[in-house]
Amino acid sequence: MKYIFKIGMLSLGMLAATSCSNDFVDREFEQSVIQGDLTTVQEIQSFVRGAYVSMRSSTYYGRDYLAYGEIRSDEMFSNGGSGYYNTVRQYTMLSSDAYARDTYNQIYTMIGKTNIVINTDIAKVKGTTADIAKAEYYQGQAYALRGQGFFDLLKLYGQKYSGGTLGVVTPTKYDPKALQARSTITETEAQIESDFNKALEVMTAKAAYDTPSNKTELSLNALKVLMSRFYLYKGDYAKVRKLTDELYGKYSVVARDLYQPSFDYTLRGAAPNAIFELEVGTDSSLSTSSYNQILSYNGYKNLVVQESTLSLYATNDIRRNLITKVSGVNYLSYSTRGKYLNRTGADNIKMIRYEEVLLNGAEAELNGGDPAKALKYYKEILANRLGVVTLVRPEGTSTANLSAAIAQAVQNGASVSAATTYFTTIWNGLDAIANPSAQISVTDQINNLYPIVTLDLIKAERKKELLGEGFRQWDLLRWGDTSFKPATVDINKLAFPIPRSETDIAGSPVVANPGYDN
Repeated sequence: MKYIFKIGMLSLGMLAATSCSNDFVDREFEQSVIQGDLTTVQEIQSFVRGAYVSMRSSTYYGRDYLAYGEIRSDEMFSNGGSGYYNTVRQYTMLSSDAYARDTYNQIYTMIGKTNIVINTDIAKVKGTTADIAKAEYYQGQAYALRGQGFFDLLKLYGQKYSGGTLGVVTPTKYDPKALQARSTITETEAQIESDFNKALEVMTAKAAYDTPSNKTELSLNALKVLMSRFYLYKGDYAKVRKLTDELYGKYSVVARDLYQPSFDYTLRGAAPNAIFELEVGTDSSLSTSSYNQILSYNGYKNLVVQESTLSLYATNDIRRNLITKVSGVNYLSYSTRGKYLNRTGADNIKMIRYEEVLLNGAEAELNGGDPAKALKYYKEILANRLGVVTLVRPEGTSTANLSAAIAQAVQNGASVSAATTYFTTIWNGLDAIANPSAQISVTDQINNLYPIVTLDLIKAERKKELLGEGFRQWDLLRWGDTSFKPATVDINKLAFPIPRSETDIAGSPVVANPGYDN
């Protein structure tokens, strides 16, 4: 391939990142510096932060990459509002499609910045011993970010789910003149794993510089979650289990009454479940190009929640409150309710929450591990999402309240028989005159209604917990479920087209994806 990556873009990206840190180096790097070694820890740190800036772009995690994971799924859909994502939702993309081109270019721009850091000779870095050690730590971050970039490219442009064998181009050096062919899926996966493992090795060796309390830089903990996400995709459940064990208890599931506030701008990076977020802020807000605009009733009203998804949430599930129905349409961002609420697009981009760690671990435990541990993870989430149930026995023969309580528990994952037995027993102990009501605590519900957890329950829980956060298409595909794709759409269209701007470069060895016009 040939990088679509220019010096001016790098300088602008780096200067734009000044809002993320007061000590960001506010200078331009000349071409001779970019193509040679960086020589100070400040320069290395600046390039890594420049990579974060690339990631928060609206064509990557700032909007589009999250939207792709929801538009083609069974939980949300794009209604074409304001003209956004029509080619994505209709599977009518061409090789000149702006979504395919711009996301492709943005991810490789980020990878280009990481490659400059990775290929810098640390021995040539000036400064104290501490400076050099810190430079190595940031080099480890660069490996992690490059691995994530390759993984994101593989999911979107690779042929794993469209019946082919090709992955993506995996450049490991910054060379704007290089022409490189696509790696196979196997080779791409090997490069991703190699990058993650190298990042783990380097960042562990320089752990003195690891600051997990700073949620807007990739920490060792955050790296381990990215790795668990990758191994879940590969079906390497033993590695997911190991990584989950190492992360368990370092954070906490956000409490029920803090669930909505945890998505508010004021709690950015400060919620107890926050592990890694891409910092945006008011100075670098994404404005009308933000994810908020795509989700919001007050924006483009484009990406909305399926009715079947809303019906999954019981009335005592706090997550239901984040969805607002207006004129028959379900919005995930409405005024002060939902996710990504800041109207200026200043919300941090939530890359990793602790709840994902537990869901990854639970799925892995149910695939060759310990079902009891999976149940523990599952219950930790339920215990912080469900509310008290009140049974009221009226005079007469009506059992409507009992039936509603049973149905609610089934929505929350209990079996019909367990819910019926449990609530009927309590109901039979009530008296319409002397003792007409009972409040059943969340703890009692958890202890009595959920003796086991199944893969189907975990799949449903991922849907309910991670709604709108860009996971669903990739979850469905790795489970072998393509039911979200219209039957008339060719399976080749599950992969985005390789942009014509890439395949049309003179002498380019990059092969297009089948089913497209290049």
